[in-house]
Amino acid sequence: MKFTGTQSYVATDDLMVAVNAAITLERPLLIKGEPGTGKTVLAHEVAAALGRELIPWHIKSTTKAQQGLYEYDAVSRLRDSQLGDGRVNDIANYIVKGKLWEAFTREVAPVLLIDEIDKADIEFPNDLLLELDRMEFYVYETRQTIRAEHRPIVMITSNNEKELPDAFLRRCFFHYIKFPDPETMKRIVDVHYPGLQHALVRDALNIFYEIREVPGLKKKPSTSELLDWLKLLMVEQLPMELLRERDPKKLIPPLHGALLKNEQDVHLFERLAFLARREQR
Repeated sequence: MKFTGTQSYVATDDLMVAVNAAITLERPLLIKGEPGTGKTVLAHEVAAALGRELIPWHIKSTTKAQQGLYEYDAVSRLRDSQLGDGRVNDIANYIVKGKLWEAFTREVAPVLLIDEIDKADIEFPNDLLLELDRMEFYVYETRQTIRAEHRPIVMITSNNEKELPDAFLRRCFFHYIKFPDPETMKRIVDVHYPGLQHALVRDALNIFYEIREVPGLKKKPSTSELLDWLKLLMVEQLPMELLRERDPKKLIPPLHGALLKNEQDVHLFERLAFLARREQR
């Protein structure tokens, strides 16, 4: 069982090695990287390539580790008892299965995605240590142990917004997805937009990487934003000369709203254009 990438996802050799190492070691794969580098999509592609079901668990700031195991719906049980519903006699009717429970009980080991784990409280990773290590947990209400018969492939993403506990990191295989270099990015573009004019791709990539290198940029444009920008350039059928233009008055690229996502960065480019005009006087 080896992951070798897919037709719709360009995986570097290092990334393929990391995925396969985590599978071999039966360790969660912790993936970090800039937003937009394909961390979440990777889990979808691994599941598709290996023919496994994907069970996604998208983490929010309010998410608790217990929700991944199960929750006891006491409110529904109280309401049913007031209505005389016979289901109240079996507490199991009010146990809501979480994503880990679902993953542990599949007949074929699925891919379990714990997406953006750093959004949750700092204690969230520690609260899952035992369950991810032993692949089992205890349900106190029904006095049963839920144990994974087939260990799922666990993939965890993080945007590096918070430091993760050392005890949690020790149990993971770690990989940092570097931002694609121009050659890799060209391959990614070719996958999404096959047959696109080479000149357009070349000029667009030059502008894209120039923008990313501007000092003081608050949010650098990501891969997904580049793809959106290219789609707009194709739809609008802008002349190639517009991309090659180096007029200081037009430092902001056309349709820049796909690349620059906050007013500080737009103002930064406006100031750069102003300074360039002053230098030419």
